[in-house]
Amino acid sequence: MYAVIKTGGKQYRVVSGEKLKIEQIPAAVGAEVMLDQVLMVGEGDAVQVGTPTVVGATVRATVLSQGRHDKVRIFKMRRRKHSRKHQGHRQNYTEIRVDVIAGGAALDLSV
Repeated sequence: MYAVIKTGGKQYRVVSGEKLKIEQIPAAVGAEVMLDQVLMVGEGDAVQVGTPTVVGATVRATVLSQGRHDKVRIFKMRRRKHSRKHQGHRQNYTEIRVDVIAGGAALDLSV
């Protein structure tokens, strides 16, 4: 069974047992989080697409760590003007492990 979830303005296709890094969410390491913005749930050929979300479907995950990605270096230069700008950015992330994908009561995958 797989699901497409929305968190942090991005969409992810997840399966049970998968680890992924998402935009930072306020949760302690080891805490269990419920992701309820499930856009699609599928198993084999049976697919349930939400409008915009699947009613009653949730994804339960465990927070493994909080951290920061590698630094992205930004360098801007205007040629022949001796104008240069250096900038760096590190994005925060939360690493989670998907434990359970639960379809709602209205979810019928036996089609």
